[in-house]
Amino acid sequence: MTDVYLSGQLVCRNTNDIAIVVQHLDEHVMLTRAEAGCVSFTVTPTREPLVWQVDEHFSDAAAFKFHQERVAGSTWGRATAGIERRYTINGF
Repeated sequence: MTDVYLSGQLVCRNTNDIAIVVQHLDEHVMLTRAEAGCVSFTVTPTREPLVWQVDEHFSDAAAFKFHQERVAGSTWGRATAGIERRYTINGF
């Protein structure tokens, strides 16, 4: 089994996008960290006000795939669907 790492940025277009992220982020982080196979998960603001750094580590591809599928149908996934993601994934 190979660990999966995702790293990159969530790039907001404006203050409305920021408000969406702030509104839904705590629940998204809590639910993700509770998933089986989640080793670590952080979403933190950067010095650039519209950009958030995202770092994820899952124990294997199955855990990462489960996370991606869960997020797609989640409140977070629907609310942030229009926000740009610039991610690199290793191990998947």
